[in-house]
Amino acid sequence: MKYYIILLLLAFCLTGFAQEVKQGEKTYEVKKEKIFLNGEDVTETLSAEEKEVIFKEAAIISEKLKQAENAQKAAEKLEKEKKKAEKAQKKAEKAQKKAEKALKKKEKLQKNYKKAQDNLKKAQKKYEKLKKKGKLSPVDEGKWLDKIEKLTEKVDKAKRKL
Repeated sequence: MKYYIILLLLAFCLTGFAQEVKQGEKTYEVKKEKIFLNGEDVTETLSAEEKEVIFKEAAIISEKLKQAENAQKAAEKLEKEKKKAEKAQKKAEKAQKKAEKALKKKEKLQKNYKKAQDNLKKAQKKYEKLKKKGKLSPVDEGKWLDKIEKLTEKVDKAKRKL
């Protein structure tokens, strides 16, 4: 990221200052509408054709710098969009995991509720069977009733959790 900032500043500095144009062995600097050679204004001493050529080359260089700057901005924008997309993807994955976890928890609670109901029905059926046969002593009958009461509480508790 800091490389992009450095490149952006460098491009900005280059466009803000003079454009260096090489004409033969001489290097001219173009600032606005003036041409400098070794720091001296030589705009008036050059012919119209030379001025035109130098200004065209300066314009071409300036355009290339602007294109490079625009390309850099586009690259930065793409990088930001990529990071944003990655962040959104992570958020979606996190939400999906949370939903899966909630679904598993709900399934487990339903399973526990069903199991508690089955245990209660079995205990009631066995109690009724033993009672019909007359095989329950008063102590055993109290134990069975306690057991059925506890199982009923378990069913109620499992139902509340659902």
